[in-house]
Amino acid sequence: MKSALKLELAEARVMSLAALAKAKEIGVTETVCITDEGGFPLVLERMDGARVTGPQIAWNKAFTAAGHKRSTHLFNTAPNGPALPGNEAFGIQWSFEGKFAVFVGGYPIVVNGEVIGGVGLSGGNGEQDTACGVAALQALKDHLGAAADVLVQADIKK
Repeated sequence: MKSALKLELAEARVMSLAALAKAKEIGVTETVCITDEGGFPLVLERMDGARVTGPQIAWNKAFTAAGHKRSTHLFNTAPNGPALPGNEAFGIQWSFEGKFAVFVGGYPIVVNGEVIGGVGLSGGNGEQDTACGVAALQALKDHLGAAADVLVQADIKK
């Protein structure tokens, strides 16, 4: 039997607050979704003025990152992005009734080498969504301190 870390609401809230603070700092209205390892939301927040489509898009990104254990933009990164035309996973974005996101803004939450959830952002351009996602991961790392090894980067593939 294997013991597993579980992302809890308190940690998800720390991550969400950090992502939203970063969004405010850089002047973009974002929606953030933090999911558990199965891609189910623990926290879903939309800033005042953010697009009404943001919650579903942010959830899709977090769901994909958690479930497939990779940053969502890596699916379409040339030349070997698996979802690019002619590559092995072309069309994967139509999986899970269109819930599978293959563009920038979704990041797996990796603690001690294991994917324990996902973070998804919607509302900014790719650079802005990335900044907010990395801020969320950094906040978790800071919150957990030396007790855990949290991967903080944009390009994650487990």
